Amino acid sequence: MGRWLEWILPDWVTSRRDDPSHSHGRRFTRRYRKKKEIVKSVWIGSGLVMLAFPALPLIVALSLLTTFLSFVILDETA
Repeated sequence: MGRWLEWILPDWVTSRRDDPSHSHGRRFTRRYRKKKEIVKSVWIGSGLVMLAFPALPLIVALSLLTTFLSFVILDETA
């Protein structure tokens, strides 16, 4: 990131501290990183199903379902 951008942005934007109570810092906690790995696995599995059965209605439905599941898994209220 450019020096001028670091000067303009708030400190928490460039910080990589894991802070469960902060919306940006929460992304660096171990729990959130584990959830991201789960979401990545779900997307890979979904992509493999799409490649195995290349029908447009299935791809659209599976994409929407996988997107919904991703948001559910990464939801920070749980």
